[in-house]
Amino acid sequence: MNRYFVYAIKSKKDNRIYVGISKNPERRLKEHNNGNTPSTKAYRPWDLIYKTSFSSRIEARQEEKRLKSGYGKEFLKSFIKQFIPR
Repeated sequence: MNRYFVYAIKSKKDNRIYVGISKNPERRLKEHNNGNTPSTKAYRPWDLIYKTSFSSRIEARQEEKRLKSGYGKEFLKSFIKQFIPR
């Protein structure tokens, strides 16, 4: 069964958060950190701070959209404060 992951990465440079979908979030993090993604290249390096899996791409896309919304951004900020050491 294929799994789709929604992931969030945080820039060590300016604390920016990027949310995306991947079947392999660890590989995708390497791509972000190697500068292979134009939209994240300038904000390297990145840390993987959140991931959750879904059995369908449709479900993953819905979660990605939620995390990119105002509510989702607040959720991620709260998650970082609670679980990510400074």
